[in-house]
Amino acid sequence: MNIHTAKHWKEKLDLIQHVEGGAYREVYRSESKLPQSILTNKHKGDRNISTSIYFLLEHGEFSAFHRIASDELWHHYDGTTLYVYEIKHDGELVTHKLGKGEGALPQAAIPAGSWFASRVEEENGFALCGCTVAPGFDFEDFELAECSALQELYPQHKELIEALTRL
Repeated sequence: MNIHTAKHWKEKLDLIQHVEGGAYREVYRSESKLPQSILTNKHKGDRNISTSIYFLLEHGEFSAFHRIASDELWHHYDGTTLYVYEIKHDGELVTHKLGKGEGALPQAAIPAGSWFASRVEEENGFALCGCTVAPGFDFEDFELAECSALQELYPQHKELIEALTRL
């Protein structure tokens, strides 16, 4: 049973709307940086070694399919199970159940370049998570999926892609 509500966490953590859906706030950005010369060509400049955010999603919302140039590690803090849908490069769909419920784990990793989206499937539920990105997150390395283009790449996941894209 959750003691806190989504509203409580949004206020306590001073969360704001995220472009992909849900609410977030950055809480850590390392001062040390990695030069672009040692990073992949997907990184468009020097990057902080690591970044971290709080991320909250409520039932009825979704985090749209997107991908980034770095690995992202998800941590579940409070609420119900968050379903993170990852489409790997070869088209395999992996459903990460993030949380404390049946079959869920408190942590999940999304490799750089995988398309992923998330939602809370429990009615009236919410999930408060943390996301740690290394090399650090930068919106220059963020790509929001366009529905028809992603469906063309992965037609076997057409319905899920349609449900979890905004463009």
